Amino acid sequence: MEEEFYRIKRLPPYVIAEVNAMRAEARAAGRDIIDLGMGNPDLPPPQHVIDKLCEVAMKPSAHGYSASKGIPGLRRAQANYYGTRFGVDLDPDSEVVVTLGSKEGLASLATAITAPGDVILAPNPSYPIHTFGFIIAGATIRSVPTTPDETYFRSLERAMAFTVPRPSVLIVNYPSNPTAETVDLAFYERLVAWAKENKVWLLSDLAYSELYYDGNPTPSILQVPGAKDVAVEFTSMSKTYSMAGWRVGFAVGNKRLIAALTRVKSYLDYGAFTPIQAAACAALNGPQDIVEKNRQLYQKRRDVMVEAFGRAGWEIPKPKASMFAWAPLPPALKEMGSLEFSKQLLTHAEVAVAPGVGYGEDGEGYVRIAMVENEQRLRQAARNVKRYLASVGVNASAA
Repeated sequence: MEEEFYRIKRLPPYVIAEVNAMRAEARAAGRDIIDLGMGNPDLPPPQHVIDKLCEVAMKPSAHGYSASKGIPGLRRAQANYYGTRFGVDLDPDSEVVVTLGSKEGLASLATAITAPGDVILAPNPSYPIHTFGFIIAGATIRSVPTTPDETYFRSLERAMAFTVPRPSVLIVNYPSNPTAETVDLAFYERLVAWAKENKVWLLSDLAYSELYYDGNPTPSILQVPGAKDVAVEFTSMSKTYSMAGWRVGFAVGNKRLIAALTRVKSYLDYGAFTPIQAAACAALNGPQDIVEKNRQLYQKRRDVMVEAFGRAGWEIPKPKASMFAWAPLPPALKEMGSLEFSKQLLTHAEVAVAPGVGYGEDGEGYVRIAMVENEQRLRQAARNVKRYLASVGVNASAA
């Protein structure tokens, strides 16, 4: 009875939880921690969305079980979004399912399509659900790079040639969490052709579809002709409309995969609370000025952060998309490792970041910085970082 449960044994300690626990302890002690660790938006949803939630919640009929695959109006709204944004036609009944955020959708699909011992190709570093959703379902993970270059495609070919059993699923996530890397449509065209040739399912996580910068919109894999033969794509209301806690996302695309996900979900949940789904309809169907407003706000934060941290002695590459920066450790402190550096930054600079090693072994040497504080707080974080770097003998010219 003392032996650890099988699936729990397959889950390593969550590295990022160590920093989260330190942050909570510091805040409980009254310290002013600038939290750039978790991708938790600090902005409110549009007022008309909140109003719709309240309006529908007042209806006595709105409090029963909802529809596991999502109410029809919300599935139609998501299909319309894909048509307008990407020029992709979707059948709301057979090619769209509402999920409890993209995270739940990925985990439920993993449960639906994975047999024990299946091999899944997943990026390293990656958002944890991309690997652990499948590990929980009994799969084995083979890592591929995150950077979408020729090395990436060579790693796919090696995986197919030398892995037994042959991989059955490839997960892609662009704009990437945590690295903020992006791809163009030509990348997806090549990837779809590869997947068809090798009989591999493609699962695309497009949670940051609308957080792109410098006038370069992110593409959808479903824009590739024939992509629906092999691919599904996950999106989320969390970042686009600042609705992270509402837990509304979508899976769209291949009918067979959508049917499998829908069937598993029918056993697991009754869908999101109906007033939340109605409010999500209001977000997708209503004024879209909030989308551009949020995009511009995050872009301004990005520019402030990169400039202020650079002056503080920590050069951070400018992300092209997402709400994160993927920052290499200051060279003089690289040997410290990302977890210890994150702890030191929290203790001595009162700035919380996420250690890169928490996203996979290839994340070592980096930290993820979330742009979830206003510009004033980002500048304060940079001043704190500058003092910390000076205290360990690293100045702006040496960092």
